Amino acid sequence: MKRKIVFVAAALVVLFLAIQIVPVDRSNPPVAADFDGPPDVARVFRTSCYDCHSNETSWPWYSRVAPSSWLVAHDVEEAREHLNFSSWGTYTDKRRAKLADDIWEEVEDGEMPLKVFLIAHPDARLSDAAKATLRDWSQAFEATVD
Repeated sequence: MKRKIVFVAAALVVLFLAIQIVPVDRSNPPVAADFDGPPDVARVFRTSCYDCHSNETSWPWYSRVAPSSWLVAHDVEEAREHLNFSSWGTYTDKRRAKLADDIWEEVEDGEMPLKVFLIAHPDARLSDAAKATLRDWSQAFEATVD
């Protein structure tokens, strides 16, 4: 029985080491046209959103250890596809207005920032004041585009 436990443990260690060679893209492409909105809004975005929704991701230590590296890289890739503040200036006014509305909707519904992200990044939690800043900005942004 003891031999089986040692064998299984050794196999798991070898497997863990083997999966570390699977490449993971942790790149930060150049910033094309960064968010250029009000400073208070930019501050909220930088604190709570940029790690996933920009090309300025601070890759944490666990993004270098598989299998968590796969999950982190996937989440960042998907987040950038939906909204990338590093490309904000390339979006049309109509798209920015839609995104501003979507941002507030996600925040209001408690969908963003992701709860799993907040476990490792508690400073990204949005205060009531930060939420009010985003709500007011979203509403004002929509009014200027309509």
